Amino acid sequence: MKFAGLKIAVASALLLALCGCSKQNEVNWSEEGSGVWKLTAGKPDRVNLLSELGATPDWKAIGSIGEAALPFDAEEVKIEVKDGRTTVRFPLEKDEKIFGLGLNFKTVEQQGRVMRLHVDHYGGSDNGRTHAPVPFFVSSRGYGVLINAARYIDAWVGTGVRTDSKNPPVVRDRNTDPEWNAKPFSDNIEFLVPADGVELVLFTGQSMLDVVRRYNLYNGGGCLPPRWGLGFWHRVPSLYTDKDVMAEVAAFEEKGFPLNVIGLEPGWMSRSYPCTYEWDDRRFPDPGQLLGNLDSLNVKVNVWINPYVSPDGELYDKVKPLSGSHSVWCGLVPDYTMAETRGEIGSHLKKHQIDLGVSGYKIDENDGYDSWLWPDVATFPSGISGEQMRQIYGAMMQKTTYDLYKEQNLRTYGLVRSSNAGANSFPYVLYNDYYDHRDFITAMINSSFIGVLWTPEVRSSRSSEEWMRRMQTVCFSPLAMINAWADGTKPWSFEDVSDGINELAWLRIKLIPYIYTAFADYAFKGIPPVRAMNLEDGFSMDAKMDSVTFDATDNPYALAVKREVKNQYMFGESILVAPVFAGESERTVTLPKGKWYDFYTGEYAGNGEVITVAPGLDKIPLYVKDGALIPMYSGRPKLDGGMYPLEVRHYGDASGSFSLYDDDGTTYNYKNGEYVRIGLEVSADSDGNKKGHVHIPDSGKAWSYDGFDFVFMTGKK
Repeated sequence: MKFAGLKIAVASALLLALCGCSKQNEVNWSEEGSGVWKLTAGKPDRVNLLSELGATPDWKAIGSIGEAALPFDAEEVKIEVKDGRTTVRFPLEKDEKIFGLGLNFKTVEQQGRVMRLHVDHYGGSDNGRTHAPVPFFVSSRGYGVLINAARYIDAWVGTGVRTDSKNPPVVRDRNTDPEWNAKPFSDNIEFLVPADGVELVLFTGQSMLDVVRRYNLYNGGGCLPPRWGLGFWHRVPSLYTDKDVMAEVAAFEEKGFPLNVIGLEPGWMSRSYPCTYEWDDRRFPDPGQLLGNLDSLNVKVNVWINPYVSPDGELYDKVKPLSGSHSVWCGLVPDYTMAETRGEIGSHLKKHQIDLGVSGYKIDENDGYDSWLWPDVATFPSGISGEQMRQIYGAMMQKTTYDLYKEQNLRTYGLVRSSNAGANSFPYVLYNDYYDHRDFITAMINSSFIGVLWTPEVRSSRSSEEWMRRMQTVCFSPLAMINAWADGTKPWSFEDVSDGINELAWLRIKLIPYIYTAFADYAFKGIPPVRAMNLEDGFSMDAKMDSVTFDATDNPYALAVKREVKNQYMFGESILVAPVFAGESERTVTLPKGKWYDFYTGEYAGNGEVITVAPGLDKIPLYVKDGALIPMYSGRPKLDGGMYPLEVRHYGDASGSFSLYDDDGTTYNYKNGEYVRIGLEVSADSDGNKKGHVHIPDSGKAWSYDGFDFVFMTGKK
């Protein structure tokens, strides 16, 4: 019996008997909405990953995705509660691909992996300890599951072969059979939750993208940053003064580089590690005046914080009774799950930053390193355990600061070191101290499966080539930023590529109409603004296993390494990004089915094939779908709320359209319907003649665009 738009009473009756007669093992299914089911067994924890965040599912948008059946028999889902532990099992087919399960940096497909999903810094191994260990997986069969537990969750993805398997692997003799495999196929995905029960949320879809969309919309939809947040960011050295900051801004202006957000690192504060969240009056004697001066230059300010409260500040005594049993760096660990705590800290942040004009936060060091974070034996006044607090702490800090700006009807955008399920509506992008460029791209790809955003921020480079390559990828990410907190690098630090970096930074600014629309689609439709190729229609490149050689020392079990397409991704609706890394003069690009064209020239690139390209140092390879429209600012806009003309590029020979999103760019009025979708269309006839059309609804208003110039990037095949 399949679970397809079913009669829930019948399905529930069927499933109540799945795990035997023990009441604690009864599995209860309830249909929450179109393509969304909730499963519970035993006594799930009162606090879970979603319970403290206040997100509301967008059922209307979820319903618009369309119906999709559960692709397996309901009887194949097994849940057992025993001895304070809950095990969960889902079926797995041989050709099935599993994605998600946290912000991984080296792998995209997760079949064959063993992990413990645990909020932590990333230590170089995809073992589950990561900044966003979201316990949500997506299957190529068209479903996904969120294990909604704020616990350290163990996962075995096709690795544990059961003796009662319906599809047991072939028994082979290692001595004589060259097909022997140290990791034989397992036909199940299993999880262990250290609790007396569990809540699961299951999503279906006609495609994996539909599943991801449902998951994002269930958590309230993605964030829509202010327009300025999508511009260019620069974080200054930690001990800069107000004069240093103004000089840095002046240098950007003098050299003609865009600068929309300047970030202040720990030295802006009177004490940090732990923090007072109060200005250091030696470096910043009049922060209000500084912020006002920067605002007059149309530069926003983002300030660094970490969670730990210093005894030297006015906040300490207020939050001491609202904090945990252990300190970090001799600072209090506030219990952000309590409304009273959020109120005290919120009032303090409002007084010292937000009311003065600070536009957002970089929330650091709420992720890991067991040697200095609170231990799992820590207690908190809310009664939440140290383990559970570890899993949701970053999300709670995001919620607290997000709510402060929401109350002012101002959008914010910031950075954070820790996140988890349900936080996708908060306007934060993850980052870390790990600095492998290739792995940064893999992480950005993985982020699209789990409802988080990730930035491959730029800090330093060993050569101008590396500097250019890193800058190229960060300019095609959710947040374009240089972080010069330690070494004082500037966009023009490598003179031989300075002009190319300038052109690249301005390309990022010019693409904001396109990027802003992509984020609107994230907010309203649940479509990730940066997404894995596996979520793109027409992409069918199968991962393969590299051939291996037995080595008694280095590879005694002759384990194969999976080859995956993990160095290219979709950026917005229609642009394929294929980064090049330092030391490379060429690379291969896997194009999905359909005609694709070079972004810069409009020349035909290929159709459902693997191509080799040598772009030169000054270009990151970009490809655009046939018929796609890419709206771009003309000239060099200041993102000051003014009206600017657009260049609308059309690629290929097919007719096409683009639903350009626009609103005031700064407030939450769009949630009350104050936005417009401007229809951009290009019609092409059989003779190759093309014509552009603009449709602004009669009831609509254009806040940002005062002209549309169609440019036909024609590439013949």
